[in-house]
Amino acid sequence: MKTITFTIGGMHCASCSVRNEKSLKSIDGVTNAVVNFATRSAKVDYDESRTSEHEFHSVIKKNGYSVIAGTDHAHMHAESKKEHSITRNKAFISLILSVPVLILAMAGIRLPFELFGINGSTAVQGVLGSIIILGFGWEFHSGMVRQLRTVSANMDTLISLGTLAAWGYSAWMLVLGGDAFYFETGSIITALILLGRYFEALSRGRASAAIEKLLELGAKTAHRKKDGKEEDVAISDIKVGDILVVRPGEKIPTDGIIVAGETHIDESMLTGESMPIGKGMSDEVFGATMNIDGAVEMRATKVGSETVLAQIVKMVTEAQTTKAPIQKLADTISGIFVPIVIVIALATLLGWYWTTSDVSQSFLAAIAVLVIACPCALGLATPTALMVGTGTGAKRGILIKTGEALERAKKITIVLFDKTGTLTQGKPNVTDTHSVQPNISPDELLKIAGSLEHFSEHPLARAVVKECGKRNLTLYDVVKFTVLPGKGVQGTIESDEYFVGSVRFIKEQGILYEQWRSDMISLEQQGKTIICVIKKNLLIGYIGIADTLKEDAKEAVGNLQSHGITTMLVTGDNEGTAQAIANVLGIQKVYARVLPEEKHMIVAELQKKGEHVAFVGDGINDAPALVKAELGIAIGTGTDIAIEAGSIVLVKGSPSKVFEALLLAQLTFKTIKQNLFWAFFYNIAAIPLAAFGLLNPIIAAGAMAFSSISVILNSLRIQKKSKLLV
Repeated sequence: MKTITFTIGGMHCASCSVRNEKSLKSIDGVTNAVVNFATRSAKVDYDESRTSEHEFHSVIKKNGYSVIAGTDHAHMHAESKKEHSITRNKAFISLILSVPVLILAMAGIRLPFELFGINGSTAVQGVLGSIIILGFGWEFHSGMVRQLRTVSANMDTLISLGTLAAWGYSAWMLVLGGDAFYFETGSIITALILLGRYFEALSRGRASAAIEKLLELGAKTAHRKKDGKEEDVAISDIKVGDILVVRPGEKIPTDGIIVAGETHIDESMLTGESMPIGKGMSDEVFGATMNIDGAVEMRATKVGSETVLAQIVKMVTEAQTTKAPIQKLADTISGIFVPIVIVIALATLLGWYWTTSDVSQSFLAAIAVLVIACPCALGLATPTALMVGTGTGAKRGILIKTGEALERAKKITIVLFDKTGTLTQGKPNVTDTHSVQPNISPDELLKIAGSLEHFSEHPLARAVVKECGKRNLTLYDVVKFTVLPGKGVQGTIESDEYFVGSVRFIKEQGILYEQWRSDMISLEQQGKTIICVIKKNLLIGYIGIADTLKEDAKEAVGNLQSHGITTMLVTGDNEGTAQAIANVLGIQKVYARVLPEEKHMIVAELQKKGEHVAFVGDGINDAPALVKAELGIAIGTGTDIAIEAGSIVLVKGSPSKVFEALLLAQLTFKTIKQNLFWAFFYNIAAIPLAAFGLLNPIIAAGAMAFSSISVILNSLRIQKKSKLLV
């Protein structure tokens, strides 16, 4: 069994991906095929003894699309930009050209000149309308042809039939010298639907951005130690077994094991946790994480595609590829509606010919059915609701990035929360200050610690200094300041030597602390990190530091649970901290000490059980889960990678906005469905009039205008209704 992935060019809607997927699955020897519209990629599992990659490419090309071998992200990004530019130009040029056509037709303006015996107004409408309908709208007509090959119908079929019928009817009227023209109808339908596809292209352009940003995370060079000398080499030149030197402030170049030195490593990229981790001999380190305060030597154990960072990139890519494309609601309606309209049009043609034997009248009545069947408001139905819904969301700090997010939001049954930066502030803060000597007050203890930590860049040190600032404490002057990598800092204040560091270090130094050990353990069980302050080998106090909950975290969880949505906590932090946070918030299920691939697996396992999962996160380590979940909700104050991977972004990082975002998305999607109903309703009601020959331009124009106004007004109701959401 073999798996291959390649890029498909020319797909412009969800039905394109569905069509290509069905074609690939129909090939003998293919066990599974997934075509993703967002990433324009196809992933095929097949038996290479029965079929080949060449056959896959042939099927795609036969469907009318192009094939780009491989999945080079830079190439895909260039293709995306090119498509975006073409779509934008087609949309706006067709809109500009359709304005005079609409004005001339609706206002009944007659220009003071003639062309080939035709009034200038009609001639201008005919020329511009032909350019818009036949030229800019060519993608709809070619799409209809592709659908006809498989005896199926979608939005392209309906748009093409309606606009061509409007154009053909109008052209025939010109030949016959009639006065009923529909150039403006075909032009407006074409222009508005092209505008809607431009909005889709805007969101699709972000599909591979998360992957691109992930690829930029790693170090570009490394210091390799060879034969007692140090040399700078490119990351691609590192081999397993190489000894690498990593200095403070540098990224770990690849996965490996420390063979000399001690330090603290910021592994938030992997774990999402803000607290750095102490590392020493034989400890494992990972590429792209940050070395904070000590120089170390490491031996490379994994390079290239085997590293943890490469695996994260792979998971995000596969999650995007395997996410099934959502069939557009309008396509579904069209698949039913188009055949019915065609049958009615044929019945009208045959019925009129049977009763009148007048070929011309029979044809006109049938064309009238096709014209009225294609609603002008269809082009407004989705874009207007999306614009109002996303605009309303933006004002409330909720960015809805894709239309597909709206459909997925209405089905969510479980919300998984990351902890750090999502439910918590994401930064360490001083929570406890315990002095154990009678002559040292808590503020004095903090002042001494802050004076030494002032010189350190360690996140815990910054938390202590920040707390000193909050309490308006004036720091002491420190001399003989020294960093003890992996242990803490020391210095002299007013001739007395002080040390600030971990509990582990004071144990190693034999400093007495047993009297306060139980209290320290209690604080650690609450998820707090303890740093001790020592004066001349005597413990004078200890400080508890933790990542504190956001003010609205409990409200966020409560709102979801009160509406029947299950909440779970998924974090890279330890079990004690995770459970302590869950207990406060009322979350019953906790997954602790999980890595990025495990978050991804948890989402997948819940989906296999039939659950519809939303994942809320803010870190690089959350990206695979954000993409894998039906709905990825990114915290806007988090990393760019998480923001790119999410379908919805909470701009201000407030977790209470999760529930509000789900409700707004559901309201917007409901409005789109209502709009589609109104877009079709008036036109469907007028089809019998057309079939019985009672349709005239006034009725047609009225139906078009009224359905369009209904759609716009209904979309604007989102703003009013959204005020009642929470």
